[in-house]
Order: sequence, then C-alpha cells, then structure tokens
Amino acid sequence: MNRITALIVLCMTLLLALNTAIAAEQEETVTIDIPEPTRFVSEHSGRFNGERIDYQAVAGETYIRDLEGEPRASIFTFAYTKKNLTEKEVRPVTFIWNGGPGSSSTWLHMGSYGPKRIVVPSDARHAGLPPYPVVDAQETILDVSDLVFIDPVGTGFSRALGENEGKDFWGLDEDAESMADFIATWITEHGRWNSPKFLLGESFGTTRAAAVAKLMEEDRSISLNGIVFVSQALDYQGSTPYVRDNLVSFITYVPTMAATALYHGRVQPPPESQEVFLRQSREFAVNEYLPALFKGNTITPEEYIAVRDRLAYFTGLSTDYIDKANLRVQGNRFVKELLRDEGVSVGRLDSRYTEDEIDDLAAQTSRDAASDAISGAYKASLMSSMRSELGVDWNRQYLNPADPGLSSNWRWRRVPDGSSWEPAYVNTAHDLSTALRINPALKVLVASGYFDMVTPFFDAEYTLNRHGIRAEQVEYEYYQGGHMMYVNEPSRLELLQDTRRFIQAQSPSR
Repeated sequence: MNRITALIVLCMTLLLALNTAIAAEQEETVTIDIPEPTRFVSEHSGRFNGERIDYQAVAGETYIRDLEGEPRASIFTFAYTKKNLTEKEVRPVTFIWNGGPGSSSTWLHMGSYGPKRIVVPSDARHAGLPPYPVVDAQETILDVSDLVFIDPVGTGFSRALGENEGKDFWGLDEDAESMADFIATWITEHGRWNSPKFLLGESFGTTRAAAVAKLMEEDRSISLNGIVFVSQALDYQGSTPYVRDNLVSFITYVPTMAATALYHGRVQPPPESQEVFLRQSREFAVNEYLPALFKGNTITPEEYIAVRDRLAYFTGLSTDYIDKANLRVQGNRFVKELLRDEGVSVGRLDSRYTEDEIDDLAAQTSRDAASDAISGAYKASLMSSMRSELGVDWNRQYLNPADPGLSSNWRWRRVPDGSSWEPAYVNTAHDLSTALRINPALKVLVASGYFDMVTPFFDAEYTLNRHGIRAEQVEYEYYQGGHMMYVNEPSRLELLQDTRRFIQAQSPSR
C-alpha cells in the first residue's frame, strides 16, 4: 500500500468514526414528543340530596412522572368538584375506580356515583334496545364529596407514555403504585393535601384499594379517612370456586347460593324470612358443612346424609346432584344447575338474571346473564354523556373493554422474576390490615349484594374477620342486588345513603 492509498484509508476510517459518533449523539438526544395533558372542562349545576351544587367537570389526563419528572403514563379521569366554596369549607374528595383488572370506571360512574346515570330495569330484565334513558342522579353523594372517577392504564383513555409500555403498569403491585402516584399528583396539582380523602373500589377495585391504602399510609404518609369496598375481593381463596380442592370456597358460597335459590322459588318448605334463612345458611356452612368436608372419607354415612339433605335444602339442588358432586357444590356450576330443568342459567354477576344458553348439557355457563343484559346500555350511556354533557371530542379510542393485551400480560406475582415463589391465592387483606394499624382512625365500609356469585357476601365476612383486622374498623351493609347492586333501584338508593353517612362520619369538621 503506497502513502496515498494509506492516507485515503485513514481519512475514510476517521470519517466513518466521526459519522458513527454523530449518529450516536443524535440517537441519544432524540426524545419522544409528549404533548401537554388533554382536558375537557365544563360547568354544571344540579340538586343532590336536596342541595343545589354548582360544580365543574374535568374529563382529562393527569400525567404521573418518574423521579426525573418525565411522564410515565397518562391517567384519564372524570373529576366533579364543587365550585363557590365558602371560606372555611374543606371538601372531602373520593377517588373511585372499578375492577377487572382491566375495567374502566364506567360502572360506578354511570350506575351509581356519577351526577348522571343510566336507567335499566331494576327487576333483572334485559335492558332492551337503545336509546337508553340517562337521567340526573340527584341521590348521589356530590353534596358531601368531590368525585374523581379513575381509568387505570390500558382502560378508557389512559395510556403509557414515552418509552414506557402498558405492561409496565399491568400487575398487582405495579397497578397499585400507579394509582397511589396518581392520587399524590392529583392532590398536589389541586391543592387538596388537607382534604378528607376516601378510596372507593368495586370488585378487583377493592383488591387495588387495599394495596393502595397501604402504599399511601406506609410509603407516602398520606392519611386516608375511609375506604368503601363495593363487592369485596381481597383474599381470592374465598371467591375462587373453580378449584375442586378449595374447601374455603365451598363454605363462602353457601349463603349466596341460598339467597339465589330462595329468590327463584327453589327452597322448600319456604323459610320464615330471607334474614332468618341466610343466618341459618351461614350457621350450617360453618358448623356442619365445613366439618363434613374436612373429614373427607372418614365421615359417617349418617352424617353424610344429614349434611347432604341440609345442603339440598339451602341450595335448591337435588340430593342426586349433590351425591354426584360428593357434597362439593362449586359456585360456577351452581349457576348452570339451579334452573337446568327450565333450560336457563342464572347470572354470576347477579343471580337474579337468567339466560337461555345454547348448550343445556354443559356443566358450567358459557356467558353471564347479568353482563349480557346491561353491558351495552352502560357503555352507550357513558359514550353519549362524554360527548353531550362533558364535551369530550377526541380521536383517541376509549378502551372499554380494556387493551387486548392487558389480561394476558397481567402480573399477579408480588416477588421479582427469577426469585423462588410458591403460587398462592391473591390476597391484599394483609395490606389493608397494615394500613388500618398505621391509621387507627381509618374505617372501612363493606357493601355486598346478596345475589353476587362472583364475590360472595359471606366471603367478605370471612376475609375481614381475619388477617389481624380490627372489627371496630369495619362495618357491613347488604343489598338486594348482585355484584353491581346499584342495578336494583332500592339498593342504589340505600348504597348512596350508606356511603353519604360514612363519608360524613369520617370527615370531622374543624
């Protein structure tokens, strides 16, 4: 190689190195452009619990950020806050979410606690065809608390931002962290650190609320005034009837099966009253049924027959079916079996509902009668109200149901990947117990529907009477509805009044 050739090679090498360095520098400085949060603001006035309230509605994004201040996710909420406060007025604020995981706040927003509500038949009939009536919800709690309805990441308009992905937030602990971050951000942006604060969740939303309560009380020094559990689901052992060897679920489901059998006229002879009948079903489940199952093959023939016949009485099922099940009546099969002779199944979310399924021979239901009856109406009511009432005009898709990847990517493990872990039922009751110990003034209202075959009301009692949870910090209320008990009109009114009373009792005046 002569000198000229060597010089050319050297120049080309230096040029290549320079280009590589420039490209690397450019790559390092490239940032993803994230616009300012989108918000739709509107002014409203209404009469709630007899009091006229002027309020502002903000349907919009709040960004939660990392320690460097970079946005991690957009949390979309529907916030209703009272205007024209008096000088000394300190308004409580209630943070509300549904469950899933992977549910937007549509159900609680449009069914019970929002200032507008969908009207569906109260007696478990199908909601029928659109247009559906959306009316003023004058009984809701806006007279005693501001309301913030939250859609977690991957639901509604909420999305991961920047280089973050949805699955970074799709997990038991990851989800709770993002919700706690959102609440801290919201109360900071709105100057609400000294406001009475409440969490209100439904179904998995109660799982989330317990975990969030611990994070807020223990890690963030944010004191809560109260938590409302609508259809409690903290320890999943008591609400998992699919596992044949799960003795706990056989016990916790008996009272709900009894309520369902009584509702559909399958209890003979008819009991003195529902109240007495359900008390007797609880006593039977604990004092007779549980010992019989625990004994297994050592049970005597006489005891077996006695328990079988009592179980048939409370569930409305035949002794032949219970014999074939070997006393182990699973809740997910009960909903198919109870009215099999009529060719219909009862709902899981609300066992007052019935549906004629295609396969009358199946052991389990393929669909849910309650969900099929009302889901379309609820979504239509929200989508319509967003446009007509809240002025939301956005080209982003509202995810209801959730992002298709959420369920398959959801992380239930509470330990790092690669670490040893023995699978266990999901359980955030310990989180709640910790929060209640840190804040002994914190109290919990537990709202349960008698006809809820997803989160049975007896499981709420079983769960919250254990795990070191003090009885004086928990109160229970029961309703003649199912998982969304507010579908039943009398239950909706009772739920709102119970919630109002609870918030007032837990919001001391200064």
